[in-house]
Amino acid sequence: MRDVGIVSFAQSNAARELRNEVEILLPVVKEAVKQSGLPRTEIDFTCSGSSDFLQGQPFAFVMALDGVGAWPPIKESHVEMDGAWALYEAWVKIQAGEAESALIYSFGKTSPGDLAEVLALQLDPYCATQLWPDADSVAGIQARLYLSRARKSERDLAEVAVRSRRDALDNPHAVAKGNFDAEKLLAEPYRTSPLRDHDCPTNSDGATALVIAAGDLARKLAKRPVWIRGIDHRIDPPALGVRDLTRAPSAELAAKKAGVGRDRIDFAELDAPYTHQELILREALGLGTDVRINPSGGSLCTRALFSCGLNRIGDAFARIACGEGDRAVAHATQGHCLQQNLVCVLEGE
Repeated sequence: MRDVGIVSFAQSNAARELRNEVEILLPVVKEAVKQSGLPRTEIDFTCSGSSDFLQGQPFAFVMALDGVGAWPPIKESHVEMDGAWALYEAWVKIQAGEAESALIYSFGKTSPGDLAEVLALQLDPYCATQLWPDADSVAGIQARLYLSRARKSERDLAEVAVRSRRDALDNPHAVAKGNFDAEKLLAEPYRTSPLRDHDCPTNSDGATALVIAAGDLARKLAKRPVWIRGIDHRIDPPALGVRDLTRAPSAELAAKKAGVGRDRIDFAELDAPYTHQELILREALGLGTDVRINPSGGSLCTRALFSCGLNRIGDAFARIACGEGDRAVAHATQGHCLQQNLVCVLEGE
């Protein structure tokens, strides 16, 4: 296996962007490339993650190349997924010896429509989507089942929200942040029982970009490259009735394959858009109470869909690069109720 390290990271997040996707993406990509110290024309491979559903037109990702630059001609690919899966493709490209460096980017605007309803299109089109269950309602079913199985309370969920929003105070890119009181949060009305507004993701518009490089090139570009020591992704059945929604077996298997349990973990950045999903993931990944979860505030505080998973990897990289830890787990998810999961283990030089 070749050593592959992250050498730069940039992001942009806002509750509502007036700029279009290309205008959001352009400065983020420029910043990531500038930080890397590698001229854009010398980056071997480019891979993006996004979804045409958010932009409402086919092959919308092609427009994003205006924000990246496709001249001189570049080797480029795209995944209709969170950008974390684009990172995986680029990592494989380098492992195969077909590239020494790669630019990965992702973007998404959730503000133009009702995201919870749009995500119903991810469900089984014959039986589930026709009932049009919005994503928050489906998550509410999962939360109710989890609370019963794990003998947790709504207060446990509120405490996740309080901690996340408090930690987000130190994150200039976080949308929802502040000091909150669990009692006051529990007095708020339900959005979809047992979930209240603070239990649900803070949707936003944004973009993320990373540059990765192999071995000696990464060491040349970065003072402290952050190595991808393990990465794996798995998938559970999409039909909600054929799996235990209170557990995340695909996340557990991905964590095992990525090597989460092989050494100490300083902190974890988990793509948990709902409070109860953080608790499910902590259990699936075997993270003890000594592991700090989402010091950035996580996807609960800022979720630019199709970019939030790559953000978790980028936030973990940034914390390790500046010496606030040596080894971390980053996680990304797609689909309803943690259906698809990617786990990445990062370690500083």
